[in-house]
Parts: sequence; C-alpha cells; structure tokens
Amino acid sequence: MNPFISKLLIEIARKRLESKNASKKITNEQIIPLARNMQVELNHALKEFFFIIIGVFSAGFGLKGFLLPNSFIDGGATGISLLITNISNLELGILLIVVNIPFIVLGIRMFSIRFAVKSIAAIACLAIVVHFIDYPTITDDNLLIAVFGGFFLGLGIGMSMRGGSVIDGTEVLAIWLSKKLSITIGDVLLLINIIIFSFGAYILSVEIALYAILTYLSAAKTVDFVVDGVEEYVGVTIISVKHEELRIMLIEKLRRACTIYAGRGGYGKSGQSYDKDIIYTVVTRLELAKLQTEIDKIDKNAFIIMGLVKDIKGGMIKKKPLK
Repeated sequence: MNPFISKLLIEIARKRLESKNASKKITNEQIIPLARNMQVELNHALKEFFFIIIGVFSAGFGLKGFLLPNSFIDGGATGISLLITNISNLELGILLIVVNIPFIVLGIRMFSIRFAVKSIAAIACLAIVVHFIDYPTITDDNLLIAVFGGFFLGLGIGMSMRGGSVIDGTEVLAIWLSKKLSITIGDVLLLINIIIFSFGAYILSVEIALYAILTYLSAAKTVDFVVDGVEEYVGVTIISVKHEELRIMLIEKLRRACTIYAGRGGYGKSGQSYDKDIIYTVVTRLELAKLQTEIDKIDKNAFIIMGLVKDIKGGMIKKKPLK
C-alpha cells in the first residue's frame, strides 16, 4: 500500500475513534488495528470494483458487438430486455435497468443492501456502456454470434459475480424460488429460460430461438468457468490461531452458522503439534467476497480451504436473525 494512503487511513481511523470517544485519550494500539481493517476493506473494494468494470465492458461488448445488431436474444433478464428491444423502439440500456429492478429488490431481502447497491451500480454502468459506447459489429455469421456473443456476455456476468454483484438478476430469483419450491437452482433457471425462448420463437422466429439456446449455453458455461456456478454453495474450512475471533465474526457480523471441529496440527521434522479449533461454514458464491474480507481483517495468514457444494439438505444455511 502506498505510504501516503497508509498515513491517510491512520488519520481517518484516528478521527473516527476521537469522534466516538471524545473524552478518552486515543492510543496507537487502538488506531493501528482500525486502520489495518480499513486498508483490507479498501484493497478488497478495489479488487471487486476491478472485476465489476471488466464484467460491464465485456457484457457490453457481447451485447453491442454481437447480439443486438443481429436481433439475437439470450436467457435471463438480459434476454427479456433484448426481446423487448427487438419488438419495440425502447432503448436496451433503459430496459436493462427496468427489468432488473424487481430482482435487485428481492436481492436486498436475500443478501444485503451492500449487494443490492453494488448490483444497481453494475447494471447502471452496463446501461450507460450499452447506450453511449459504439462497439463495432464483429460478424454477421449466426453461429459465431451465438457462441462468442454468449461467451462475452457470460464473461461479463461471471466477472461481476466475482465482484459481489449481478448484472442479470434472474440468478437471484432462481435462488429464491429454489428455496420456496424445493427444486434446484439450475432447474429454475432452465424453466425461466424455456419461457423466454418460447416467446422468442413465437415473436421472432424458431431459428432465432434455437440460436438463442446456443447463446445461453455458451454464456452459462462461461459463467461456470469464471465463478464455478451461481447455483452452488461453497463450503469453507478455516484453520487459524485466531479461531475464536473468526467464530464470533461469522456468528455476529455475517450472521452465519458454523461448525467447530477440535483439531490437532503437526509440522516440522520433530513432529511438533498443537491443538486448535477448525471452523467450517457454508456460504453462497455471492457472499464469498465479504467472507474473505472479514477473514483478512482478523488473520491474513489463516489457512482457508474452499470447495463447491452441489446439494444441501437440512441444517441452517440462511443468515441467523439479528437479536
């Protein structure tokens, strides 16, 4: 971190503590941990911003360079926007915002206001990019349009999710419906897109609808490659000497349930060992960025093992209610 930024963060931390404890003397032991947490927040925020920006411009390229000029559609909220654009004179940028608003409102209930704010900002940026940037039309070959239009759109969706946001809100709806109807998120997304493609076949043509399915498959596989699938939970195992602080953070700050294992570590030629608790929790891919930020605040050297979880039954994987 730049020395100037480090000094600035320390000064901001000092001001915060002084405003909260006006009658008490502020020491360096109080300032340094707060400044370090602010530095971690800033580093992660910049990384998430970088992912979202790449995602926005990639999705814009897929839409304006391939799909929109050739009257192609895709699945999800983007597909709905493209379909309405093709049958009306409405601007795609405006439709991207309007169509995604209900899904973002649902996201506030399911995830957090921070997630919703980042998603709104990402969708608004995509709308601006689509409206104002004139991407060149790359090709008029239908197969190339379907494959590469889907690829760049999927790359954009995936990178935005890596940044903790969405630019296509149907994933949020799919997660919500899967919990209500007890079916997999993949099945919900498939049903939603079958409806969209059916309308596309009726309004546009069967050929366009078939190419739209190919576009959707290309985009979906690209999203899988970038973020390992929105429909999968992530099992996180954390091994750290600060296991108690991490446990409290998971329960009180992230409001997540966790399981504690009694573990023993061993290292070195002499077989030195020590006892420590091992923490296991399950989060969604959209919550992973926040979890990593909070872990780094407490212990940057924590050993973290992440694995994809295909199915979950029983237990408590929703956030714990605030008391």
